[in-house]
Amino acid sequence: MTRTAPLAALSLIALLAACGEPQPAKAPTDGEAVRQRAVEAQTARQITGAERQQRRQDRIIRTVYLCTNGERLSVDFDNSRDMATIRNSNGEAVDLFKEDVPEGIWYRASGYELRGEGIQARWIADTREPTDCRAID
Repeated sequence: MTRTAPLAALSLIALLAACGEPQPAKAPTDGEAVRQRAVEAQTARQITGAERQQRRQDRIIRTVYLCTNGERLSVDFDNSRDMATIRNSNGEAVDLFKEDVPEGIWYRASGYELRGEGIQARWIADTREPTDCRAID
């Protein structure tokens, strides 16, 4: 039994030594191979367009608009419910419902309307003159 213990110990040492050695033959050896490996690593981590769109649809997006009349609007776009909650500088809030448009945004409800495209929008409040606004945040 004393002869098998040293043999087993040597076998274990040889096995552990083989596991820890780097495998240089598997590593990229030229610039193109390094680039390709980096592209494959990034591709594996990227989310698809459908996943990205689903994330946008499921979350609330807050945007702040500064209007030409000096009003500041904080808008929470709730895409999953097709609504927007608009809070003005005085703290008043109104819920608007999304309307279908080919481009841009259009939310409205009983005398209030927010319509625009890109960072530009027009705010119409029940008792005030329409004003042009620009997204700043």
